[in-house]
Amino acid sequence: MSPRQRGFLTRVLFAAAVASAVAAGHEAARAKRLDDDDDHAEKPSIYLVSVHGEPLAAAFQRGIAHGNATWHRAQKRRVARFHDRLLRRAMVDGGGGSYRCRKIYSFHHAVSGFAIHATASLAERLRAAPEVAAVEEDVGTRLMTTYTPRLLGLPSGVWRHHRDGGGVGDDGDGVVVGVVDSGVDPAHPSFAYLPRSRADPPGREDGAAGRLRRRFAGGGCSVGPGFPPGSCNGKIVTARYFAGGAAAVLPLDHARDLSPFDAEGHGSHVASVAAGNRGVPVVVGGALYGFASGMAPGASLAVYKAVYPAGGTMADLIAAIDQATEDKVDVLVLSIGPDERPASKVTFLSMLEVALLSARRAGVFVAQAAGNRGPAESSVVSYSPWVMTVAAATTGRSYTSWLVLGDGRRIPGLGLSAPTTLQQRLVAAMDAAAPAPDAASMDRAEECQDAEALRWRADVLRGSIVICSFSQGFYNGTSTVTAILDVAEALGFAGFVLVANALYGDFLAQPLPLPVPGIMVPRVADALVIWSYYTAHTVYAGRTTVFDATAAIAEGRVATYTDAAPVVARYSSRGPDVADGASTPADVLKPDVLAPGDQIWAAWSALRVNQPLLAGDHFAMVSGTSMAAPHIGGVAALIKQRHPSWGPAAISSALSTTARRHDKRMGPIMSEGFAIGSLNRATPFDYGGGFVNPAGALDPGLVVAPEPGDYVSFLCSLPQISPDDVQAATGSACQAPLASPADLNLPSVTVSVLRGSLSVRRRVTNVASNTETYTYLCSALPPAGVYVTVRPAWFEVAPGETQELVVELRATGWASGAFSFGEIVLTGSLDHLARLPLAVRPS
Repeated sequence: MSPRQRGFLTRVLFAAAVASAVAAGHEAARAKRLDDDDDHAEKPSIYLVSVHGEPLAAAFQRGIAHGNATWHRAQKRRVARFHDRLLRRAMVDGGGGSYRCRKIYSFHHAVSGFAIHATASLAERLRAAPEVAAVEEDVGTRLMTTYTPRLLGLPSGVWRHHRDGGGVGDDGDGVVVGVVDSGVDPAHPSFAYLPRSRADPPGREDGAAGRLRRRFAGGGCSVGPGFPPGSCNGKIVTARYFAGGAAAVLPLDHARDLSPFDAEGHGSHVASVAAGNRGVPVVVGGALYGFASGMAPGASLAVYKAVYPAGGTMADLIAAIDQATEDKVDVLVLSIGPDERPASKVTFLSMLEVALLSARRAGVFVAQAAGNRGPAESSVVSYSPWVMTVAAATTGRSYTSWLVLGDGRRIPGLGLSAPTTLQQRLVAAMDAAAPAPDAASMDRAEECQDAEALRWRADVLRGSIVICSFSQGFYNGTSTVTAILDVAEALGFAGFVLVANALYGDFLAQPLPLPVPGIMVPRVADALVIWSYYTAHTVYAGRTTVFDATAAIAEGRVATYTDAAPVVARYSSRGPDVADGASTPADVLKPDVLAPGDQIWAAWSALRVNQPLLAGDHFAMVSGTSMAAPHIGGVAALIKQRHPSWGPAAISSALSTTARRHDKRMGPIMSEGFAIGSLNRATPFDYGGGFVNPAGALDPGLVVAPEPGDYVSFLCSLPQISPDDVQAATGSACQAPLASPADLNLPSVTVSVLRGSLSVRRRVTNVASNTETYTYLCSALPPAGVYVTVRPAWFEVAPGETQELVVELRATGWASGAFSFGEIVLTGSLDHLARLPLAVRPS
């Protein structure tokens, strides 16, 4: 396949860095759903119970029954039975009473213990048991995807319960979220069907579930490998795969790929962030990280597989969008996109963009990942004003591990792993390499990629923490962390440290699941501290080396939180939007909105053919704009449920005009730059309207929403194309072109070239239930070099009525040739605020 053909392949935009689940061989126990006992006086909580005795991982590290799968399974059963006996004994008190409790998981491999959903009284009884080492209330409910619903205020401010207690009210029930991605794992608990008995009784067809059954009756549930009959279960209402293009140009595994089943993991992650079930326990490598929930946990899913382990094609992507449009999904999430800018004369007229225009005009709200090519400018790969382009932000949660040197200094790093129990001998892999190797072998030895090159000093490495170098092999893709883990297992490392190499500089890293204690140290400055300590405590005497340096690896699976969030993630693609292949700036603001996208826990396919480090786990922590897009898709589903008459343009406007421009400290949102650790003040080209505010978007007061036909008028106003081009692409004639592309009725104003002055028009519609007076006076921040006025300066608008505004932009005579930014704030008398970002480049 030629490079040009490859350019049309879709690629997964997200995974800025994959990070999750502790490695293979782990057999995660699945939690059973437990309803609160209404008759019990105490409200149950999650408790983590540590039991005396070593975990099975310790036995494997010492070589006990290494590779004996039968022994391993037997030990796991034995440990689980022991936990059950301990719980049964604690649940029955001396007076014949009992305590309500359910064991969620037995932890077998990395820790010795279990997790329970129980009352505080039972936790106290367990704490007194001689077999129990410790009991602690689980703060892990804050440590995974449920953190982003809480961060966005969904549980208390948006997910309202029915007054009669019959299930969840405003969590997306009855709305269908379509996901075009790598498929879904139908056996995952995030996608189990959980009927809501009071909201939709069995046999009734007038409830939300009944309406969906009728809507998708007979409508496509493909079966095949990993996707048996019955996989479309009520939560998943339709599932299809599109492989015609992929089969023509890519090597497909017909025994695995030809079904909607997700062999990658990415599609399951995206689907669960948008609409995964609420309260699904997240266990990785025996550690409980909390409970996962999608943004709209009550919504149904329509699955369209168009990406495969070997890649994807634009043909399959467009076919999937076409089918989703035919299925009339309410929301469509696209965390995939073009591999390069479209070959069409104008970016907005590529086949993908036109397909998305058709979806928008058919009433489908589309959320698309902005891309992971930041922080370079004009790096967005989602171009059109009819799509909501989503940038990725940090959430304020991070996982930091520490390397504790023998002299007490603590070096920060990353690694989702258990700690080492004690200070261990610290040995550099380069000092254990076989003598006189060739340069290539030495490089692989230093990077801990070759067990044979290190085996001659296996006695030194066994039980030691080994320093491995992040060098050329990692940059060219020939070296991997997985290989380090294989070497560590083969040679019996107590742990490893992957350090930056001064010759290559700092490297980007995110927490990776590590089945042995490990830590990545990505900053050269920190690596130099380690090397300074190591060389000071290592004596080279001919062929004899004395290793006196010691270190310990601290627990890496506990999250910490900061108020310095959200921050626009470094990899998140930036504006300005471009209108053509020559990078001509467009009069459209991109991205549109900012959402959580960094270090997001969510569902994963246990198969994960392209990431062996994640194989066997059912959850993963992943970063990228792919994770941000489904956050917006799920929130859009919540808005659609609350306001079923709103079209996608109104939903987009509500999300944009109510978004926040400040972080949790009430300071301006910052943006990560090219240099690791660098921060700059963010602009609308980084975050669009701002950080999503779901509660505000449910009640925006005003919306600025184009009519479906306005998009064709916008295309007709572009100077790069002719009316014939527009009609050929869209099938619609140019009957009423806009005076300027900037006149498209968007909830922002972008002018790529302002010469002298320009007047643009916006129509605002009152979607609230009361008449309200809005004013513009004293409520604008003009861009540098631009004078801004809005007419009328105040207006009264009744429910359902529309008011036209004229925004006058005039260059003040000073111009830098670059975009400058501001905003218009329309302040309502009933406390509504509508913020419209301004991005203007005076000429």
